[in-house]
Amino acid sequence: MPSRHHDIADDLRQQITTGRIQPGERLPSETVLAERYAVSTVTLRRALAALQDEGLVEKIHGKGNFVRRPFRKIMYVGGWGTLYPWTAAQPALRVTVRSSTVQARANLTTLLKVPTGSLLAEFSCLSLEGETPYGLARIYMPHDLAPVDVLDDASAHRQALDRFAVLGPPLAVIRETVCARPPTSDEAAALRIGPASPVLTVTRVSTDSAGRVVEAALLTFPAGRVDAVFTTQHMIDERKTQG
Repeated sequence: MPSRHHDIADDLRQQITTGRIQPGERLPSETVLAERYAVSTVTLRRALAALQDEGLVEKIHGKGNFVRRPFRKIMYVGGWGTLYPWTAAQPALRVTVRSSTVQARANLTTLLKVPTGSLLAEFSCLSLEGETPYGLARIYMPHDLAPVDVLDDASAHRQALDRFAVLGPPLAVIRETVCARPPTSDEAAALRIGPASPVLTVTRVSTDSAGRVVEAALLTFPAGRVDAVFTTQHMIDERKTQG
């Protein structure tokens, strides 16, 4: 038998999807809703949490619960290692960047093929439209390869970070591993999503012509806010087309 909070979530969901409650509209207070549905505030909050996890409702601290406006989607272009510029470069989308020096530990030693304790440059990037996060990137490079002008807004490196693009020199191979999973607590907090909301992750490892790993990037997107596109190009053997 469905729990009472499921019934409440179903009712509110129907009101939202049919347009009775409009995008951007504030829901009645939790106390008022609890009285309307004749339940405790604990039960009411469980119903609202379900709608928050679905991306239908957003709770803004100190203001209340609001119906989310529909998200526009950005596009990640696989193989090129970048957000598609026609979506990433629109004026409404901005990227914050923090840089630091860290020591290689755990999976970073494996991804970058460096000894434990090696110095790495870390770039933490968060893309936002207004106050809504669209993507999180943690990009790591051997410290000696890190561009010194990366925080200069006029630099090509900064423009690359704004697209979550590869920072290093010309590459021979870009290997991307794509996975859908629940977010970690840190990812959920940064992306302002519920713990049950799925995320799309891309682990990108870039290697130069000498076989050295020049960058490892861990990209995380709320699944409903991104499309990932991968294109396969078939090479034609010219020897078979001649003669």
